[in-house]
Amino acid sequence: MVTDPIADMLTRIRNAITAKHEEVCFSASKEKLAIAKILESEGYITSCEVVDNGKFKDIKVVLKYKDGENAIQGLKRISKPGLRIYAGSDNLPKVISGLGIAIISTNKGIMTDAKARKANVGGEVLAYVW
Repeated sequence: MVTDPIADMLTRIRNAITAKHEEVCFSASKEKLAIAKILESEGYITSCEVVDNGKFKDIKVVLKYKDGENAIQGLKRISKPGLRIYAGSDNLPKVISGLGIAIISTNKGIMTDAKARKANVGGEVLAYVW
C-alpha cells in the first residue's frame, strides 16, 4: 500500500527519466490524471492517457526528449501527508524565478501557480517542476 500516491507518481516519472524510458505507467486516480494533464499542457511530457489494465486502470505517460535531454529537469514533492504546505493567493511560490511551475491544489481544481494567481486563489502546494 502506498502512503503518498502523488510522491509515488513523481518518483516513477523521475526514475523513468533517469533510465531513459520512453513511457511510464502508474495506477490511475483523478488527482494524478489532473497533474499529468498539467505536465502535458505545460510541455513537460508528450502525452498522457488512461489505459485499462484488466481489473484496474493505469495512466500511461509518454516522456518528452529533445537531443537526448528530457524536458523535465527536476520534480520535487512539496506538501507531504506528514507536513502539508499551503500558500495564499498573494504568496504563491515561483519556481526558479518563473522558469518552472508549481502545481497547486485549489478549491477550483488542480492548476499551475500562474493560473492560480490569475484566478486569485491559493491552496496546497503539491509539487515543483522545472
